[in-house]
Formats: sequence, C-alpha cells, structure tokens
Amino acid sequence: MSLARSTAALAAGLLLTAPALAQTTVTRSETAAPGKSVRLAIVPNLKKDCTSGPMPEIRVSGAPKNGSLITKVGKIKTPAKYRCPGKEAAVQAIFYQSKDGYTGTDEVTVDVKDSDGNVQTQNIRITVNAAKKEAPAKDAAKSGTDL
Repeated sequence: MSLARSTAALAAGLLLTAPALAQTTVTRSETAAPGKSVRLAIVPNLKKDCTSGPMPEIRVSGAPKNGSLITKVGKIKTPAKYRCPGKEAAVQAIFYQSKDGYTGTDEVTVDVKDSDGNVQTQNIRITVNAAKKEAPAKDAAKSGTDL
C-alpha cells in the first residue's frame, strides 16, 4: 500500500470516528385552552456537568398556523428531579397561544440548542380544546407566560 493511499485511508477512518454534533428529533403533544398561553419548552443554560454555559437557543423552524409563539428569558431554580437539582439557572422558554376562539390542532417545530451545543428538533402537536379544564396544581407552572 502506498503512503498516499494509507494516509487517505487513515484520514477517512478519522472522519468516520470523529464525534458528530448531537442532533435528535422528538415528536410530542401538548394541550391548550383557546386563547390561553401554554409553555412548550424551557431550557436552562446548564452544561452536562451542571456548570453554567452559554444561553440556550430556541429557533422556530415551523411556525403555528392557528396561534403565535412567545419566547422569554428568565431565571429559575431547577426542580429536585432535574439532573442538576436546586441549581439557579438562566433559561430560555417558548410559549404557544392559539387565536381566540380557535379549537382544533396546531403544530410547531423548534430547534433547541443547549449549552453543550447539542441540537434537538422538537415537533410539537398542540390540541386546542375548549373543554380543557383548569390545569392541575402540578401543571399550573406551564400555563400563562410566567416561567
């Protein structure tokens, strides 16, 4: 095997074993009441090792047809069940609100880049239902536009 050929084979092998940027796609569902805001995602600026990193980025790649999106930046203390429990963190959040009086389904696609640089595409199917009851206490934080 010639030196050029073995160098090309080594370079190709290194390219194949190089870590790829993590990109995943998740499809999920949410429910909302007509004209009421519901939180779709909240992303802290915490890295895997629980240290602070750059602010996460949320990019809308598929806007809703029957409502609108609001993004907010704020601070929260992470819940006890989170991988970094009780940690104060800056967050980026996105909320959906349907048009007044609209009932039916809507869909949103967002690309979320976390503080470690991983990108997750979230396809979110939203059911807007007039019969939706008030959110139970555990889900109360998801309604409205408060973080």
